[in-house]
Amino acid sequence: MSKAQPKKKESSSSKVSLSDRQTEAASLVATSSDSLGGVWRCRFPIWPEWSDAEVNKEKWDSSKGAEEGKTNKSHNTPFFEDPEGKISLPPSLKVHSWKRPTEFIVNKELTIVENQTIFDLISPNDHLICSELMRWIISEIYIVWTLRNCTSTEQDGWRPWEHIYSLCKAVKDHVPLYNNYGKYVVRLYWMGCWRKITVDDSMPFDEENNLLLPASTCQSELWPMLLAKALIKVANTNIVSEVCGEMGEFTFIHTLTGWIPEINPIKSLYLGKTWDFLQDTIPVFTHPDESLPETKPQPADAAAGRDSSCNDGESQLPEPEKSKGTSRIVLCASYYPLQPHTNSFGFGQMSNSSECLRQHGLSLLHSHIVLLNRTRACQLEAPPKPPPVPRWKLIRPRKKIVVRDEPQKLPLSKPERFIEVASPFLSYRVKSSVGPNPELEAKQSAQRKHSHGSPLVSIAEREETESRESLEPDAAECTINSPNSTTDKIEVTAEDRKKDDDDISIDRPKTAMEESVTEEPSAPVKPILQETWLDLDDFAKCFQTLFVFHKPQIYPHHIQKSHFKSTVLSKTPTGTNCTGSSTHSLTTGSLPVTSAVASPESPEVRGTHYLCVDSLQPSKILISFSTLLLWGDKAEEKKEMSATCGSALLTAQSYSWKSLQSQLPVLTIKTSSSKAAMLNLPPGRHVFLFRAKAALGYHVHLCSMTPFIFGDEETIMSHLTKESARFTQQASSILGALARLVSSFSDEQKLPAARRMLEEAHCPQNINTTLGEHHKVFNNAVYHMLCEVLGRKLTAEEQFAVLALTADPSLLATDHKEHSPTLNAESKAPESWRDRVPTDREIKAVTTLQAGFKGHLVREIFNASKPGTKENLSASKILLDMWPKVESDAEKHAALLLRYIIDHSERKAELYPCQQDEWTRLTFTDYSVPLQDTANSWVLVFREVFLVPEEMLLIPKVYSPIPNCLLHIINNDTGEELDMVFNKAPTRIYQPNKLGYTFVAEAVTPESPPVGAKWRICLIGSRELLPKLSHETPLNTFSVKKFQDYYIPNDKNLICRYSVQVTADVLGTIQFQTSKPDVLIHLSVLDQEKEVASNTGKGHVVIPVFYFLANKAASCTDEKNQNKKGSPTQAKGVKVADQQRDGEDSTAGKSDSSSSDQLQPPTETMVSVTTACVGHKYVVQAEVLYKSWNLDESQLAFVHMLRDLEKNEMRVYKPEDLKHSPTAGTPNHDEHKSDTPKAHRKGEGDKEKGKPATTTKSGSNHVMSLDLTKPNWTLRVVSDESKTGSIKVTKDTERVDQIKAVKKAWEMAEPGRCAKALQSRLKFLNQVHHQASDETTADPAASRPDPGASLSPSNQKLADTSFSCPPMDYTPFIRLRRDFPVLMDSQLEEIQQRERLEKIQTYRLVRDNVLEHQKQQELSRKELMRCQLEMYEKMQAALWQRCKKFLDACEAFSSRQMAAVKKEQEEKQALEEAQQAVLEKTTPASAATQQPNKRAKSAGKKK
Repeated sequence: MSKAQPKKKESSSSKVSLSDRQTEAASLVATSSDSLGGVWRCRFPIWPEWSDAEVNKEKWDSSKGAEEGKTNKSHNTPFFEDPEGKISLPPSLKVHSWKRPTEFIVNKELTIVENQTIFDLISPNDHLICSELMRWIISEIYIVWTLRNCTSTEQDGWRPWEHIYSLCKAVKDHVPLYNNYGKYVVRLYWMGCWRKITVDDSMPFDEENNLLLPASTCQSELWPMLLAKALIKVANTNIVSEVCGEMGEFTFIHTLTGWIPEINPIKSLYLGKTWDFLQDTIPVFTHPDESLPETKPQPADAAAGRDSSCNDGESQLPEPEKSKGTSRIVLCASYYPLQPHTNSFGFGQMSNSSECLRQHGLSLLHSHIVLLNRTRACQLEAPPKPPPVPRWKLIRPRKKIVVRDEPQKLPLSKPERFIEVASPFLSYRVKSSVGPNPELEAKQSAQRKHSHGSPLVSIAEREETESRESLEPDAAECTINSPNSTTDKIEVTAEDRKKDDDDISIDRPKTAMEESVTEEPSAPVKPILQETWLDLDDFAKCFQTLFVFHKPQIYPHHIQKSHFKSTVLSKTPTGTNCTGSSTHSLTTGSLPVTSAVASPESPEVRGTHYLCVDSLQPSKILISFSTLLLWGDKAEEKKEMSATCGSALLTAQSYSWKSLQSQLPVLTIKTSSSKAAMLNLPPGRHVFLFRAKAALGYHVHLCSMTPFIFGDEETIMSHLTKESARFTQQASSILGALARLVSSFSDEQKLPAARRMLEEAHCPQNINTTLGEHHKVFNNAVYHMLCEVLGRKLTAEEQFAVLALTADPSLLATDHKEHSPTLNAESKAPESWRDRVPTDREIKAVTTLQAGFKGHLVREIFNASKPGTKENLSASKILLDMWPKVESDAEKHAALLLRYIIDHSERKAELYPCQQDEWTRLTFTDYSVPLQDTANSWVLVFREVFLVPEEMLLIPKVYSPIPNCLLHIINNDTGEELDMVFNKAPTRIYQPNKLGYTFVAEAVTPESPPVGAKWRICLIGSRELLPKLSHETPLNTFSVKKFQDYYIPNDKNLICRYSVQVTADVLGTIQFQTSKPDVLIHLSVLDQEKEVASNTGKGHVVIPVFYFLANKAASCTDEKNQNKKGSPTQAKGVKVADQQRDGEDSTAGKSDSSSSDQLQPPTETMVSVTTACVGHKYVVQAEVLYKSWNLDESQLAFVHMLRDLEKNEMRVYKPEDLKHSPTAGTPNHDEHKSDTPKAHRKGEGDKEKGKPATTTKSGSNHVMSLDLTKPNWTLRVVSDESKTGSIKVTKDTERVDQIKAVKKAWEMAEPGRCAKALQSRLKFLNQVHHQASDETTADPAASRPDPGASLSPSNQKLADTSFSCPPMDYTPFIRLRRDFPVLMDSQLEEIQQRERLEKIQTYRLVRDNVLEHQKQQELSRKELMRCQLEMYEKMQAALWQRCKKFLDACEAFSSRQMAAVKKEQEEKQALEEAQQAVLEKTTPASAATQQPNKRAKSAGKKK
């Protein structure tokens, strides 16, 4: 678009903003009108995938309704309004108003495409060149046009308007039509597939009525604006960085073509590698006479580049372009304005880059992307050929002798390394900031296209801009071919501009390009890119980034994965394939696409994928990573999000399920839009773990020429159970060589060659000294393979044939003695030789016989290995008869052969390269159980016993939908729990044992547990053999006996004590937890009051496995034998190990394990344990360690109430006395009785009442009524559902029952004994009270009423005594350390006082030390801050000194220049004055001489 006011255009477009697009939204809101208030007002679903059928069904008028684009303003809106709001433009373009095409284009018929053969996006958009976004849009459209049209026919070419659809069908070569309703659909590539972008035709304008979108020279066509609007809408999902300006890493070539962009920085350190890559990728310029077949030549006049070939219509350049068209990649380069403030060396780099760019016709301020066409390693023009030398001069030619005084230095010639770049902004005139000059501007715009010089960007020097034509034409090797009608175009453009000044409503002039096309339709002219050659060093100075665009359709193997947040998929528009499920599959063309939806609660989208590559050749994997970081927010929210979410990240690292060690990333992609990287892999099998992280969604696209597998963990693991490709190839080569040896075993000519081929196939290349050992291993492998193939032992004839084949007589004597026929025939010695010792003579005779037999056998074997003998023919026939069975499953038998060689080799080093792939091979089996749906509760998820028959490498991996899940592994033979690494089972070699290993998994369910979720454990090993489950299927039905009560402190620090009785052997798990999370607990299991299993934890403790053995008939009456056999076995499990779970420090102890009928038949050890331990009496008790459960005042009051209630229950009263026992707190006690579990109270009747306290998985209402705000504890005993009736857990009240029984016996023997004891107690208390009152008569408290009066009746109740005489606490005066109470005297008080003072003094010393240490740390921190501030000040001063030095140098240089100029002027003036003086002196003398001459002449004439 041209402008009506060129002066304002000059001033506004000369200011280039370098701020990033994080402030775009805020700037747009501040500068736009009220119509911009709905910019991205709310969240919208992502744009649907492209579908031709949906576009063909699209309604283009206003009859579709509000869902198809009408906003909420009015249902009668005459124009379509984009429901996503207005697009956001960068801050360099200030939006003032929005207009429809009918408002700013009048007197002309509106069309989408007016001219289908030519377009010009440079000349009418001078006011937009200040925006980096617009420059990239224009340049990338030109690049795609050049690449797709100069190398193809008109039918296969690319037209930008074909991305737009309106009132047309989705067919090839369609032409969109103008829609009065203003609705258009644009087809663009985004997030892995072509998508449908809907836009309206409202266009932004600035205050000077200039269109802020690219326009062509045809005034009435709208396709550039609509296409740019859709591209900007897609680009608005990108978060830009400070380095890359308005664009970030976003490329419109990727959006227009779907090519995958690989972005690489251009570093001067790696120029050699960059040059090699460019030469291997793009065509190489060569002269016609030295053309090579692999680099198609260019003619000598093709230095003009791509434009000459396009304009002339002849395929001069298309020849290398065709070879480039078959290439998989396209190369481009770009540069950005540097940020000197981020780097102290940025000033020099920016100066060098700016100077180099100006020399080649580019500007640092006008950063954009350029196309790389060709490389050149020779001169642009072919050197002239030397004149032919006559033949007679070649006979004995004379040597040229050059005599010099000093040795001649050979000149160092710089290699010719040039790159041809193409850009639409080459030699584009950069406006000066001094002031607008219309005449100079018109002159420069008229000369811009046919100028061979390059403009220099000047800041405040007009002379430099005016003397532009004085530049040397050889400063840059720039070749620009403009159309033939350049002069006519300029004239018409000037005329059109004059017309535009008269008509303000029409802003776009009709240039001469349109007229040239209308005048000569037979010779269409396409838009061209201007080209120039850059030296490689200059190329590295000018450009910072190399874009490598890969064409994915060239790769035969590719796969895509998508993952979006559910907030951007909440609303499903028409045409999208998204469903309401959490995962779904999408299809884009022939590409398999998998899409998933993340939960909206997560702050970001995270994904984990796995890649497996198994190839015999080096492979390259192209990995493209696209991300969605901004979507559908208001301008302010978008600004905040862009500042917080940052870039998305994709990392790839080598991964193995056999190791917990994390590897370093081999590839990292960090991008804000779309970026790719190439992963180069050597031959072999490789497994990589990909971790992706993005704000709202991401898309991963992998392409390769070699096959690969990319997916989830289960998909990759299923492929790793097979042998690798290199292993299969090595095994096949060995078996093939062995097959050739068998087939040619009787052929005398082929046999030596076959043996050599077999030795080359199975002998490692790096083996030297142990070759003989390797041959023995190989021969044994052949014998073992044949036995496996036949499924039986070999007969004597078959064994002889194998010995002849391997030529190894010692084969059966080493490892296969069990197959010897002699041993099989006579397995028993004669009876006369059983108890008889052989004599030396007999031994010597036997040795002689064995030696003779062995020598005969060896001779027969070597004779049979030679072709032509009878034995050889017989052995060959036997081998040929056995070999078809080997060929029936050659792959399996070849793997078996090679596996035997590797496993039985004595060398630690690798024999074959395929052994490097062994770390990726694995076998696995899964066991899954459903999770319980209880909320906020501890649950036992899994508990099974696995038998390990032999030594094996095993890695258990847990997949739990609940994060708080912990796995325990217990060795049942020793009762010890295996160590964990970060609560995960590490890679460990499990040794075989008798009772196996128990795997126990516990978890704490969240408030809202997942419904129908399953817990899964995967056992991963390196071989086919894995642990066997003791059951056919894992059991998940457990019976949970739950006990819950309040905590009452006592002298023994016991929390609870429960008795366990079993009628059969029961496998149990015990869990204990407290309401206070930092209580140190010791949970133990006692058998006959001896601790057999224990564990210590903090707030939570578990004994994972314990076998409760039933009491059986006594087979041994000796108690010592019982202790020797039973107790030590149980005591093995007493071990403590610290672990942490649920944020609390808990310790999982090692439990004891014993025999069980369900595991395996009892062994001798198991029988001794079960028969010796006859009387088992199990008690589960929990203790508080180190008095770590402290209670506050309110809790202590509650505990005292519980303790009084417990004392009342300890007394034995008659039924009539129980009615008179309530105290003043009767309501509270009644409430407590309903809350307290009956199992905690004493008495025989309470035992039966305690049964409801034991609960199963569903829990009990009685337990749930417990006040959880009070200190309480919970005990769970878990057993199998089938063993529920075999175990009984009750409160241990044995001691209390004994005391009650004694009291009842006393009462029965002497009725009224209890009442008499009560009267005696009250009488004693009364006497003590009277004595206390007499001693304290002088005390003012003596005026209180005498409580003795209330104690006089003999039938006084307990409640009255409690009120009148409160009980005294004598515990401070009684030493509890001894078995009997001791009264505290003054000596004990002094000792305790001294101990307290020592403790206080020690505490004060420790506190002073801590305070001193804190003070020292604070001082050191202050000193460190001071040093940092000083260092920062020094750095600032150094930087200021550098800047000052630089400015002083500049000032000195300018002063010297000014002084030199002034001196030159003075010298010139002095010279002129001297010349003037000389002239003045010579002028009178010449006049005086002329006068006598004239007189003499006149006198001569007179004569």
